[in-house]
Amino acid sequence: QTRHEESWDTSTLKSLYLFPPLMHCPDFNTCAGRLSIYPWIMGAHTLLTPVVSKIFCSSLQAVLLVRRRPPAVTGGGFVVTDREQRVVFSVDGCGIIGATGQLVVRDGDGTAILFIHKKGGVVQALSVHNRWKGYLMDYGEPSKPVFSLQDPKPVLSCAAGDVRVTVEPKGRKRHWDYEVTGSFAHRACAVKSRTGHVVAQIGVKGMMAGRDFYHVVVQPGYDQAFVIGVIAILDNMNGESTRC
Repeated sequence: QTRHEESWDTSTLKSLYLFPPLMHCPDFNTCAGRLSIYPWIMGAHTLLTPVVSKIFCSSLQAVLLVRRRPPAVTGGGFVVTDREQRVVFSVDGCGIIGATGQLVVRDGDGTAILFIHKKGGVVQALSVHNRWKGYLMDYGEPSKPVFSLQDPKPVLSCAAGDVRVTVEPKGRKRHWDYEVTGSFAHRACAVKSRTGHVVAQIGVKGMMAGRDFYHVVVQPGYDQAFVIGVIAILDNMNGESTRC
């Protein structure tokens, strides 16, 4: 059973195998390919790609609005709302945590779901990249690592694909799973999968939009909490709301 197949329950799979084009389908991946020409079926069963958790994956495209918090008032960081202006995520940075290179992503209820920190030490100092690690939070403490991100140090020029993310556990035949292309500083960038599929797009739109208020469009099936975790790191890398 593949990771994608896990998002389809047994009864759904059995019923789909009775669908005429699938009656002689040898395996799930072949079936999924055949189903792609039947959007009315695929729309009801979006393939999920969780990194933090399936609960943060939606079968629909999600439009999220990011608003920076004033550092002098709330300690900085940012708040993420949906189209109905409900808070779905928030990010605490140095102004709240009190330590540089540490970030906490919270869900809409204020529960910490991700702890992210910038690795240090001699090896890191000698490396041409900065490395960040993201961990699931368990009873308020960092536990299982879920992803790592590397970015070029400021002395290096930043080209497309320099910022790359690896999902844990690392596979032997791959060194990264996602990359960030474009310019986060100008709010014109995207998170893409290794195969080139757009996972999320970051941009500005409307009279109120800018560096302090921008939108993130997450495609169906992808982990919104993971995307916000990546954005939190990009924010810190660029010396913005999560930095002291």
